[in-house]
Amino acid sequence: MLLAYVLIVTDWENADMTLPADMRFVDLPSFGGPEVMTIGRRPLPVLKEGEILVRVEAAGVNRPDIAQRQGNYPAPKDASPILGLEVAGEVVDVAPGVSEFSIGNRVCGLANGGGYAEYCVIPAGQALRFPNGYDAVRAAALPETYFTVWANLFQMAGLTEGERVLIHGGSSGIGTTAIQLAKAFGAEVYTTAGSKDKCDACLDLGAIRAINYREEDFAEVIKAETAHGVDIILDMVGAAYFEKNLASLAKDGCLSIIAFLSGAHAENVNLTPIMVKRLTITGSTMRPRTAEEKRAVRDDLLSQVWPLLDAGTVGPVIHQTFAFEDVIAAHRLLETSSHVGKIMLKVG
Repeated sequence: MLLAYVLIVTDWENADMTLPADMRFVDLPSFGGPEVMTIGRRPLPVLKEGEILVRVEAAGVNRPDIAQRQGNYPAPKDASPILGLEVAGEVVDVAPGVSEFSIGNRVCGLANGGGYAEYCVIPAGQALRFPNGYDAVRAAALPETYFTVWANLFQMAGLTEGERVLIHGGSSGIGTTAIQLAKAFGAEVYTTAGSKDKCDACLDLGAIRAINYREEDFAEVIKAETAHGVDIILDMVGAAYFEKNLASLAKDGCLSIIAFLSGAHAENVNLTPIMVKRLTITGSTMRPRTAEEKRAVRDDLLSQVWPLLDAGTVGPVIHQTFAFEDVIAAHRLLETSSHVGKIMLKVG
């Protein structure tokens, strides 16, 4: 027994010692368009208590990455300034205070920054095992959207079986995730998207009605097709949809705002429906949440959602995967909004 223990310790030390001194990462010398990004080298990040170091095999490309690149979404002071909020790969080092993961585990996780790199630090409470049968690209497509949807649609807005939900941006990474999860938990799903092909994709994922916002007024459609409106709206558009969202909600309904793609300032809005229908308006961003709050979301995902991923009931929709060196092209595609689902980087 003593010999076995010594061998385990020796393997851990060797694994740690074989780490390189530096790594490739996506550098951001200045704010601006996609072309400002370059591939650079820097030392590996240093672990703090409760963290794991992951050798990144794949990373997700998300709207917050674009906002940070443009200078509109600064990293928290204690987070890595490197772009990237979700990764998947192999655990190569573990800090004190971590008991649930060990070197060699394959994990995906929600990073506080640093995902566009060959090595990334993740708080252990924000990491999850690969679902059954998943490779790194599929696993890396999970954390950002699943954390966001679960926290906002289920924990905060309280979506339950039998309720009606309207999901804006149904063909986005967030939208494709929200449609599947809402359906899996017994909700009736309506959604908006910007083309027939995108609407068809939403229907294939489980929406009962996909509204082409370029051709139809979603508030009028909801009014015509539901007796009293929807119970919850998940909105990433913001100001342009605010008044119509209020009109589309049923009594005691909830508007959950997760982004402001059309702006954050709504003017000349009739607020009367908030009082008359006893509406709740809520919203959040994931990155500023505390480690404890993110761990609570992670734990819910493991118990409530990971069995669905294991069974293939829900899963990520991946539009295109780019090589790490093609990060500029990945950002340009995301900015066109022509994709359905996730855009990914293959790193290692």
